[in-house]
Amino acid sequence: MSKISAYIIAYNEAAKIRAAIESISWADEVLVVDSHSTDGTTEIAQSMGARIIQVPFIGFGDLRNQAIAACAYDWVFSLDADERCTDEVRDEVLNIIQSDNSSDVYYIPRKNFFMGRWIKHSGYYPDYRQPQLFRNGTLKYKLDPVHEGFELQTSTPPGYLKNPIWQVPFRNLEEILHKANRYSSLGAAKLEAEGKPSGMTTALFHGLWAFVQHFFVKRGFLDGWAGFVIALGNFEGTFYKYAKLHEKIANWEPPNPG
Repeated sequence: MSKISAYIIAYNEAAKIRAAIESISWADEVLVVDSHSTDGTTEIAQSMGARIIQVPFIGFGDLRNQAIAACAYDWVFSLDADERCTDEVRDEVLNIIQSDNSSDVYYIPRKNFFMGRWIKHSGYYPDYRQPQLFRNGTLKYKLDPVHEGFELQTSTPPGYLKNPIWQVPFRNLEEILHKANRYSSLGAAKLEAEGKPSGMTTALFHGLWAFVQHFFVKRGFLDGWAGFVIALGNFEGTFYKYAKLHEKIANWEPPNPG
């Protein structure tokens, strides 16, 4: 009988970690891969029976690879701290891992809740970001600091679950600003490693295009003010990602009065 490991990557997620762990308590083991949280995240996780692994953060790709390496069982289920596994997804997953005809990797749709409503557009549904259910050893992440790519270690075509997990990407408006700042710094490092061009005009162009994509192309305007805030957050994150790249090579030091 196949068993499954479920892991959550976390850093200072005390407000979210309990609900995330509760939603995957059906797994044969629950791991919380923490990067030295200081807000009580690990204490909450330990009190709920999760196994804690401390991994210094150098990038999300490395973090996920180390999480997978620590999983003990044949199947791996990946959940972020702001995501919740529903009963319907649990039942699908348990059926898959016991079937003789299963694929090796599966994408799972995500249903996002933000500003008091379910987001149906804005590129947020079905949001097949990356496989979240897979046989151990069939998926490896690239060492990107953010928006990590992955490589499948199998020739079997991926499958898709029918039911979505839930995600609460931002608890409040402050968090959307915090994430835009953190992810733009990580994104700037990724752009630098890729040798991408920089400049404030480049930053503005990419930021505006990110807004247009989410608000118009992906029909975020149908999500009301929530869609506008999502598009604006993507403008800010993208603009500052390229602006921070430019800042690294530009001479913005103040003049010496002497």
